[in-house]
Amino acid sequence: MSLAVAAAAPASGPLVFGVPLKYVSLLVLTVQNSMLVLVMRYSRVASNVQFYASTAVLMSELAKFAICLAIVARASASEHGRLSLRRIYADVLGGDCWKMLIPAGLYTIQNNLQYTAVSLLDAATFQVTYQLKILTTALCAVAMLGTQLSRARWVALVVLTAGVVLVQLPPTAANDNGPPDASFSLQFLGLLAVVIACVLSGLAGVYFEKVLKGSRKSLWTRNVQLSLFSTAPALLGVLAVDGQQIRHTGFFYGYSWWTCGAIACQALGGIVVALVVKYADNILKGFATSISIILSCLASIWLFDFHITPTFISGTALVIYATYMYSRQESALPKTPTLSALSSSETPSNIRDAQDDGDAIAIVDIERGKQIK
Repeated sequence: MSLAVAAAAPASGPLVFGVPLKYVSLLVLTVQNSMLVLVMRYSRVASNVQFYASTAVLMSELAKFAICLAIVARASASEHGRLSLRRIYADVLGGDCWKMLIPAGLYTIQNNLQYTAVSLLDAATFQVTYQLKILTTALCAVAMLGTQLSRARWVALVVLTAGVVLVQLPPTAANDNGPPDASFSLQFLGLLAVVIACVLSGLAGVYFEKVLKGSRKSLWTRNVQLSLFSTAPALLGVLAVDGQQIRHTGFFYGYSWWTCGAIACQALGGIVVALVVKYADNILKGFATSISIILSCLASIWLFDFHITPTFISGTALVIYATYMYSRQESALPKTPTLSALSSSETPSNIRDAQDDGDAIAIVDIERGKQIK
């Protein structure tokens, strides 16, 4: 992954083809956040022949492992003057690497639930509802790390929850082709999958932060461990959930370019978030997230014939406002040794943000978005 980044970075920071890297990374993050949910959704509805979601999760983890390993190898070669596989092996699999087993399992389940949710919910509803990961991560941080939240941030979380509730309200006039009961059941199952995925994202992200705070290993090394250990539960999921069908139809049954696109978006999302958190600030990141929500909703109208209702517009507006306010309050807080001290040269991004998005390397959510994969 070679970028034309200027060596000398004045006040504006590193440059990519003359443009500050923070703006380039924000643009890429906005597009990636929008594309991820749209491509995932389209890959599930574009054909009657559906791929096995468990195999896509496994392929995504393998791709993340390869990307993070390449970054670690490059950093190691730059630091020591030459590439030493033995040194990388000892760094990745030595010491307390076993601590990554727990978040690896949680993120694997979360990624599978994302595919379940995006198969049952339209892309716009999924994108808005998935912002609940901000709430779950905040609650986990309060419970597990003793994090103190300001009153303004609690208000933002309440507004976020109210917005998600409004988005889930059914339209006054039923326009579904299927029976209302069946439609409601699918909506409920999709919502349940999103909520569980958000809870797992919060638990894994906060646990990952706690591990990283007591470690001298870089975030990239931790993500090599995370993606490596995620392959085991992902493979187990492939065998347990879809093993019998795969024996008859093959591992890549139903794969298309859209499937590959969904895998690529998940694998690269964390790296983009890492760049944003390193070179930009949380206000700009929250702005990028808000724009991606709007773009996803607009694209859903064209791609999936999504019908926007007044309650959906109101709920989405509240979620966007809450996301921006929460990020703004985070940037307004004084730097403390908890998260910001780790966003140094050794750990290139905010831990929970780098995790999701994916949030997943998750990622670097790299969730989860993380945003807080």
